[in-house]
Amino acid sequence: MKNGISVVLTGGGTGGHIYPAIAVTEILKKDPEITNIYYIGCEKNPEKDIVSKENIEFFSLNVSGMPRKTGFKFLLWTIELIIATNVAIFYLLKLKPDVVFGTGGYVSGPVLLAAWLLKIPYIIHDPDAHPGIVNKTMSKWAKTVSIAFEQAKKHIKNPNIKLYGNPMRGSLKSTDKKQALSQLGLSVEKKTILAIGGSQGAKTINEAMMDAVPLFIKEYGFQIIHQTGKKMFDEYIKAFYAKYPDLKANPAYIVKPYFDDMSIPLNAADIAISRAGSLSISELNLCELPSALIPYPYAAADHQRFNAKAMEALGAAVYLEDRDCSSEKFVQLINSILNNPEKLQNMKNANRELAKPDSAENIVKELKKVAKTI
Repeated sequence: MKNGISVVLTGGGTGGHIYPAIAVTEILKKDPEITNIYYIGCEKNPEKDIVSKENIEFFSLNVSGMPRKTGFKFLLWTIELIIATNVAIFYLLKLKPDVVFGTGGYVSGPVLLAAWLLKIPYIIHDPDAHPGIVNKTMSKWAKTVSIAFEQAKKHIKNPNIKLYGNPMRGSLKSTDKKQALSQLGLSVEKKTILAIGGSQGAKTINEAMMDAVPLFIKEYGFQIIHQTGKKMFDEYIKAFYAKYPDLKANPAYIVKPYFDDMSIPLNAADIAISRAGSLSISELNLCELPSALIPYPYAAADHQRFNAKAMEALGAAVYLEDRDCSSEKFVQLINSILNNPEKLQNMKNANRELAKPDSAENIVKELKKVAKTI
């Protein structure tokens, strides 16, 4: 091995594959043994902008998701994969990494394949209860496979599987409840509900919240933090205040398109209504936040449903189908938890037990150990 360790990270397409890699880079940057950090992704995907903000050198290749049926499209995709793998080989020969770290998504496939062909050791992290096709395929030859859910083990064939959890950025751990409530101008005396549907929002959640919000505030004395998603904010706000003009200046309802710093709403809340993306769940675990999880029904390989059911089985959340969302159901479900202190505490305890605050540090230790065996 050279003086110092050089690492290539890869993964992309969605935040669930990008942000774990970014959380790992936070720790890599602080480590004196790490001399070079590079990222290989697709410039058409969100990872390009996210990685550029971290001042990490970015290398792009073009590849799309594998078609589910054979035919002409599959043939074109095979050619695309071969070209992308050759581009990845070129990058790896140029960068000479000691280890490659892949977090999933189709963009990581050619990079991991290139690493395997070049005999460069690699580690995989899978964020979901049901691993994606790239990670399932490439995990066989990985030096280590890090997973976020115990349930993922049965889908991965590798003798060295570590339940490290999803790597999270440090800010989530450093905000307390009083500080978060104060920053939002909310009362410490009232129970707080957080409704989130990811950065793009969730139409189903927004529609159910429309009539649930007045009930939560007026009848039950709760306060609400609601992230609508950037694309849905204007339409939602216009419709909501047209229907409930008396709530326009009500301090008990904080509604925003997006929170740049999710540590504030997550730590302010007593319960969340959320989609079931793997990162969202890891954030809920880390903040010890009970939740009602509503899987996005069109997620790849239906992975959100597996995530949500895993959390319910472990007592950290309740599971609700997208088609069953309504204001009445939200009010009934949230009340049944918030008005049952024992149940609420048990769910908090379950989230605490599932949290893996040292995930990123553990993955970096694993990367260094693998790199030093070269």
